[in-house]
This record gives sequence, C-alpha cells and structure tokens, in this order.
Amino acid sequence: MTNKKPVIAIVGRPNVGKSTFVNRLIGSRESIVDDMPGVTRDRLYFDVDWAGRSFTVIDTGGIIPGMQDEIMLSIYSQVEIAAEQADAIIFLVDGKDGLTPADEEIANLLRKSGLRAEAGGRALPDNNAVKGEQPSKIKKPIFLAVNKIDTPEKTGLINDFYALGIGEPHPLSAMHGTGDVGDLLDKIMDVLPAYTEPETEKTIKIAVVGKPNVGKSSLINALLGEERIIVSEVSGTTRDSIDTNLSFEGVNYTLIDTAGIRKKAKVEYGVERFSVVRSLKAVKNCDVVLLMIDALEGLSDQDKKISQLIVDAGKAFIIAVNKWDAIEAKHTNSVIEFTKKIRVEAPFLHYVPFLFISAKSKQRINKIFPAVQEAYEFTNKRVATNLLNKVILEALALNPSPFRKGKGLKIYYSTQAGVAPPTFILFVNDKDLITQSYERYIENKLREAFGFFGTPIRLVIREKEER
Repeated sequence: MTNKKPVIAIVGRPNVGKSTFVNRLIGSRESIVDDMPGVTRDRLYFDVDWAGRSFTVIDTGGIIPGMQDEIMLSIYSQVEIAAEQADAIIFLVDGKDGLTPADEEIANLLRKSGLRAEAGGRALPDNNAVKGEQPSKIKKPIFLAVNKIDTPEKTGLINDFYALGIGEPHPLSAMHGTGDVGDLLDKIMDVLPAYTEPETEKTIKIAVVGKPNVGKSSLINALLGEERIIVSEVSGTTRDSIDTNLSFEGVNYTLIDTAGIRKKAKVEYGVERFSVVRSLKAVKNCDVVLLMIDALEGLSDQDKKISQLIVDAGKAFIIAVNKWDAIEAKHTNSVIEFTKKIRVEAPFLHYVPFLFISAKSKQRINKIFPAVQEAYEFTNKRVATNLLNKVILEALALNPSPFRKGKGLKIYYSTQAGVAPPTFILFVNDKDLITQSYERYIENKLREAFGFFGTPIRLVIREKEER
C-alpha cells in the first residue's frame, strides 16, 4: 500500500491520438486535440478513476526522433521526466499509418531508459539484458496500444507492431472508446501499486495569466525548482493550462500555467483560440489570479483588458511585475512611482497588491505565496452582521448621500450575502439615491474597516419600504 497515487505516462510520436486517448480516460475534453503535430508540449497531469481505482495520467508531447530544434529537445526532456515519474507507460502508435521508423526509434529510446515491455503480465528483457550487460534497476512496464482501429476489420493492422518487440499490441479507438481500452486498463491496474485515496485538504488554486512571453512558465519553474514546464523565447509555447500541486509552509497550492492571452484580432483560429479559452476558463475556476506584467513595458492596454476580465469574474487578484531586475537607474521611490502610475492609468485596480519580482533571478518570488494566502483569506472573509451595519451606518453619518428632489438616502439594514467575492446587500429607501461614486465611498469604508486587499467587493442595492 502506498500514499502516492500511481502514475501512467502516455508517450508516442505526434498526432497518434495521445490527447484524444487522455480525454477518453478522463471523460472530458481537458487536453487540447488538433491535427497539427506538437500541440501538446508540456507534461499535462489528469486524475482518472477506473473500476474503483484512482491514478494520474500524464499526457506528453509528441516525440520526433532526430529533430534537434529547441522545442523538440524540450519535449523529449519532458517525456523523459514523465517516464521517470510513471509507474507504467502506454506507448501509443497509429494503426492507420502502420509501423514507422519513428515508432521503432521511440521503442528503442524506451528500452534504453531501462523500461520493461509488458506482455500478458510478464516483463520482457530489455536490450541491455539481451546483450549480456547489467540490466537496469528500473522495472516499469510498457503497454503497447495501437490507436485508430475503429472497426473489427482493421484489427489485422496491429500485426506489424509485434516487430517492435515490446509486447502484445492492444487495438483500440481513442476517438470512439472501442476495442481493447477496457482490457488494456485492466492489465495496467494489475501492475500498479495499491493506493488508498487520502482525505482531501483545501488547495488554493492560482491561475498564472498574462500576455505571451511575460515569464509565466519561468516563474512556475522557479517556484517549483524544476523544469516542469517548457520555457522558450518562442511566443505561445504553453498551449494548454497546466496544473501543478505543491505545498508551502503547510498550505497546499495548485499552480495553473496558462497560454498567453493576446489581442483578440491577433489570435489565430484553432489551437491558439482554444488555448485562450482555456486560460479564461482557468481564471473562472481558480481561487486567486496572479497577473504577470512586464516591468519594461508597464501596464499595456492588453494587460488592462485582462485585468478587467479578472475583475468581472470576481476573482482575488495580485499583479506580479516581472523583470524588475532589468529596470535601470532604480531609486528608493521607484516601486511607489511605478505603482502610482498604474493606479492612475487603471483606477479600477486600486485594491490590487503589486509584487516586484524577477522569475529569472528568483528575486522576491518568496513573497508570492504569502500574498496569495492573504488575498484568498480576504476574498473568503465573512463579516459579522452587527459590525457590518455599524461600519456602513457610520459611513452614512460621516458623509451623507446628496439629497435628490428633497429626499435623503436611508440605509435600513445591510448583510453579507456571499464570499469569493465578498458580496453585501444594502436595503435602502431609494436605490436611485446611491450613485456610483457613493458606492465607491462605501466600498472604501469597508476596505478601511475589514481589509479586503486583493479582492473585489460586490454591493447589491435593494429597496425596502420604511415601516
């Protein structure tokens, strides 16, 4: 019995259906699927339940043996790490294409990694053992899956894959969920270590968003201390939202790295647009958003648009000003002046805290989790009703709303209706007597009294007849 959830990595060349197979296992379109090779670039982790057993599946980038470009070398590195972390490997090939030289090279790479092919429940020797060399200590089973076998008549297409020498081929259709999908998973369950799901603790989900190339992936890698995510100067490297779990000072976090959000007019239809949709979905589903901006550029128009989306979603919000170390001629008041300039340009961000960091040098990145924790606590903060009414009535007494048509504002009662974001209902005699500027005044008084740093506040005004 282990307290570590078993891990299965899916590897293969591009466009054989790895992401489609992952989506079949998890029952939803979480992994991006497209006909263009190289769509999946990073290691994507998803939790799966099968026949009462839980495990994690890793979707990896497609391997093109022999290619030496930066992205492909990074993908190969990611696949190596996935294989190292996994308890079992599914090597997925394309039945329609038949056996290719690339499949043969990948099979050799897997064997050289010290992995063992699985055939009918028994481990086959690897190349080193055949040559009389010392066998590797790693004994992880490989299961060969032949995809795109969507009719019984195509089953014969699997025969060529016996030549790979890594076990019995399992014909299946990831698209339709037919063939040996169930039998394959049953065989994998037989070799995975036993696992019992622990009691879940609250995890704070952090969506790291921003324009392309502001350093999102570099920051997450710096926080993790490993090359978990491919970092490249090529714009748009991160195609999918990638979740990574970690703990800091006893608090559990999930970091969600997202695709860069470009101007709508510049977003190409297809994979990139789908990636942007995923980024916006990550904002919607997270607890706290960390918006990264470039210190050298300041707050761009696109940053303002992304900020407005975060505010509209009602999410707790922190801005990380990256590449602060690249700013020349800094002085004592540089941070204050930079912050003041942004608050003038975007006054709706008046409550958002700023962190001045460098993902590259790891400067002040240790401030991120405490700031996230604070923002999370404030967005979930509840205020006692009697204390809330005291603060709001005092605010009204200190600065009454202007009379209109000889009528003054009365606030009979206030209550908190919800959290994330904190939402307050004010029962008044006439809601037309509360202007937008007066709503901002009440919001500021609530912040003075209760903090609410890093979270928007919602005010709902309702009329109630005086008794």
